[in-house]
Amino acid sequence: MSDMKINAEVRSAQGTGASRRLRRAGKVPGVLYGGQSGAEMIELDHKETLQQLKKEVFHASILDMSLAGKAEKVLLRDYQMHPWRTEILHVDFQRVSAKEKITMRVPLHFVNEESAPSVKLGGGVVNRIESELEVSCLPGDLPEYIEVDCGELEIGQSIHLSQLNLPDGVESAHLARGGEDLGVVAIQKARGPAADDEPSGDSEDGEDAASAESESEEKGDSSEA
Repeated sequence: MSDMKINAEVRSAQGTGASRRLRRAGKVPGVLYGGQSGAEMIELDHKETLQQLKKEVFHASILDMSLAGKAEKVLLRDYQMHPWRTEILHVDFQRVSAKEKITMRVPLHFVNEESAPSVKLGGGVVNRIESELEVSCLPGDLPEYIEVDCGELEIGQSIHLSQLNLPDGVESAHLARGGEDLGVVAIQKARGPAADDEPSGDSEDGEDAASAESESEEKGDSSEA
């Protein structure tokens, strides 16, 4: 689990107009909720928050938030971006307790894809079915990512949720809810050239017909001359 930090300040002004003024001042409006305390309106530095959002680990880690002189353990739960500008409109954080399990989506890191014999020598193609895994665990056990080793997969084989090597104390939230043992990645046989990429007989016949028509016109022009 990475030690990620984020600085925030208590936000007193609320409403659409106040949020617009905050953004013009280089701040991001947000909210912190959960735990034993009530929801708090907060504001963060836009430049700092934008840089943090670019890091994969920021989305799947327990964050140390500094707020009003005290430290809070939080998770990034949601954020909204402007439709076309690189501008954060709002962020949501949730307090976490060290003794209570959390449910979080963490990224999957696929390894040994290109070096797998089925790909390197057999012409297979890796099909990533999922890019994230929803896990359930205590905050202290939350992994930054889950590694998926494709090195031993043969063509036609796949890795399912139940086959993932999860750290101690971490379980698939989907399976824990009684969900189906879904596939995560598979090796498929590469497709051959598409049939419509090959020259068709119709095309050649069309060219022959056009050539014959052109010769006929030329003969006609000569006879008129």
